[in-house]
Amino acid sequence: MSDTAATATASLGAGQAETQTDEASPAWAAVVSLSLGVFGLVTAEFLPVSLLTPLAADLGISVGAAGQAVTATAIVGAIVAPTMAILTRGIDRRYVMWTFSIALLLSNLIAAFATNFTMLLTSRIILGVALGGFWSMSAAMAMRLVPMRLVPRAMSVILTGVSFATMSAAPVGAYIGDIWGWRTAFMSAAGVGLLALIAQVATLPSLPPMGSPNLRTLAALLKRPSLRLALLTVLLAVSGHFAGFTYIRPLLEEVPMLSVAAISLVLLGFGIGGFFGNFAGAYLLEKSLRVEIALGAFAIGAMALLLILFGASPWLAAVAVTIWGFAFSMLPVGLSTWIVRAAPDEAEGAGGLLVATFQIAIASGALLGGVFVDGFGALGATSYAAMATLIGAALVFTMGRNGAVPRG
Repeated sequence: MSDTAATATASLGAGQAETQTDEASPAWAAVVSLSLGVFGLVTAEFLPVSLLTPLAADLGISVGAAGQAVTATAIVGAIVAPTMAILTRGIDRRYVMWTFSIALLLSNLIAAFATNFTMLLTSRIILGVALGGFWSMSAAMAMRLVPMRLVPRAMSVILTGVSFATMSAAPVGAYIGDIWGWRTAFMSAAGVGLLALIAQVATLPSLPPMGSPNLRTLAALLKRPSLRLALLTVLLAVSGHFAGFTYIRPLLEEVPMLSVAAISLVLLGFGIGGFFGNFAGAYLLEKSLRVEIALGAFAIGAMALLLILFGASPWLAAVAVTIWGFAFSMLPVGLSTWIVRAAPDEAEGAGGLLVATFQIAIASGALLGGVFVDGFGALGATSYAAMATLIGAALVFTMGRNGAVPRG
């Protein structure tokens, strides 16, 4: 996710959502309110990554178990993403989005006051509903808030929230957690959720539901070979990334033995690398979709190997994590482009499948990473990250030659 945001762009070419006419006035304030909601959701989803060690110690659980806070959110998000439009088809979209922001606020408050693992998981399940539901509808919302010619600009505004969250969530969370405690970090995230809710109540217009979504198109889409390869690539590359990234703090504590302050700076480097990786990915897409995706996955695997072999060096570890962030941010835009090119006639349905698969990959990566961390230490999760992403890169590069990956 956070990185699931770019998948919302996949539905732009479908033409399935009701849109404003070119003469209508764009509701930019409403678009910005959605961007604030995105920022809150992405921040909350990956906040545990920077807080695993103190969170686990306070709740009396293992680091691997604490990492399942990410898994729970992703699993629920995967279930909700392709079904939320169906479940809420009779409700004004304004009220649906308000509900997602309330769920974001509530989930962070429960996490902040959690006294046991059950309360923590409950909070993350609620967050998963908000996350999956929001991303399944974000592109359609943009299409109805601005004229069609301005939809790409509206989506770029919404996705700005992802960029800022990617850059700030982990380092700021680690900093706040170190100074005031991990519970304060979740309280801060709750504050962002409250701001998003207030902004959406003030700006979102009434948007009655339109269309009759169903599950038949989803089943038909899965029969397309190119789409199946795309989803398999998501499972490999994204699960590999999150197996390693979810447990990056324990690795940085155990191998180069960095302080909390140093870890915050390294995670900031990850976010900054990711910010610039977005632009690099967009540039490479103009040259070759296959190369862009394969290169992003390969670079993640290479950096994971670098951490395994030479991670004891603080400087090399910092460089590897920064390049890792740069490489991963290339994947969502490439994968979403692949999806929409593989199913241009059903891009909205294909986008829903991508969101669901992305969340499954996050869940499986965090789950497998937790198993490896508890069994073999932090480097165990990094080893799986290297293996899965390198296999994904090889799959795209080799099978893409015969046209399985759309050209572009």
